[in-house]
Amino acid sequence: MLRSRQDLEEIEARTLAPYAMQSRASRGRRSPEPEHPIRTVFQRDRDRVIHSAAFRRLEYKTQVFVNHEGDYYRTRLTHTLEAAQITRTVAKALGLNSELAEAIALAHDLGHTPFGHAGERWLNELMEPYGGFDHNAQSLRTVDWIEVRYPNFRGLNLSFEVREGIIKHSHFQDRPAAIEFDPSTYPSLEAQIVDLADEIAYLAHDVDDGLKSGMLTVEQLNNSALYAESAAAARAASPDADPRVMRYQTVIRMIDAMSTDLMTNLAAELERARIGSVEDVRRAGAALAAFSPAMLPRVDEMKQIMRDRLYRHYRVSRMTEKAGRVLARLFETYMAEPRQMPEHVLARAERDGEPIPRVIADYIAGMTDRFALDEYRKLFDPDERV
Repeated sequence: MLRSRQDLEEIEARTLAPYAMQSRASRGRRSPEPEHPIRTVFQRDRDRVIHSAAFRRLEYKTQVFVNHEGDYYRTRLTHTLEAAQITRTVAKALGLNSELAEAIALAHDLGHTPFGHAGERWLNELMEPYGGFDHNAQSLRTVDWIEVRYPNFRGLNLSFEVREGIIKHSHFQDRPAAIEFDPSTYPSLEAQIVDLADEIAYLAHDVDDGLKSGMLTVEQLNNSALYAESAAAARAASPDADPRVMRYQTVIRMIDAMSTDLMTNLAAELERARIGSVEDVRRAGAALAAFSPAMLPRVDEMKQIMRDRLYRHYRVSRMTEKAGRVLARLFETYMAEPRQMPEHVLARAERDGEPIPRVIADYIAGMTDRFALDEYRKLFDPDERV
């Protein structure tokens, strides 16, 4: 049986929770388009994100470890996929619109720079005189403006709800880019769970990558109750397992513990606050998606250990400083002579009236780690072909 879009919308109406965002209730797109006969609005948004150039480039953008440090470390792409998987699980368990949640999760990191959070910090400092740089705002800018794939409009022309989720899934009140979406209201629950799924994914996989790299030790991580309890459960289930398998099993249990806590705590909060509609979610006065009072200290404790033991490790600091020097030199040389950038990039300033610093930030933010390093060599190594 072939199901039409209307059939799928009817299934949503019957099966989703009353506080879930239904596809047929979407506020629509900036540029009106005919509805698809088979796919819902949020399915189309998810597919447009996956097929975008910015999404493909995530494969070669750093999470913590610079790309050439090792092929087996997480990248922005693998992190995004892991966060989207957790998001889908949580959304389905709570009766939310999993396709909306997944679309937001898949798009939430499109605006990230090369070289991970270090790259963002450096680019924000370089752009401070020109309005700064924020990866959430850049993700929205990417889907609204930078991607060019359609003849009748700029960007991907995503729905209001996905665009709102990209800019408002975390700490949005002071973001100028959130003004369009009414910063006095909170986004959908589908957007709110992306923020927590993002935390769950990066904490778990940074533990895994940190242990693999030798920058973290089990002894250090045992200072975290979340890790210690997960490791104890893994040993109890398989006491003779290979250490590598034990590491995987510990990380799996960490993800399960945090995800289950998020789901059960959010379900209880929705009942306590008597949330019965999307409008109730928007007018709640605070984000409803959160870890429980029992889990939150465990998560914060793990974050502190990761900051102290991994993110400030001397090898990560070396990568961070190296990334900063590369981005600073690129930014400075493009500012001195913008014609060193490709013509199609420079056209954004000449044709669209974009300020040169913002065009340069767009260009650098869109680079992969490898492309940024190649560009650096082409510009500053006299023996490198340009």
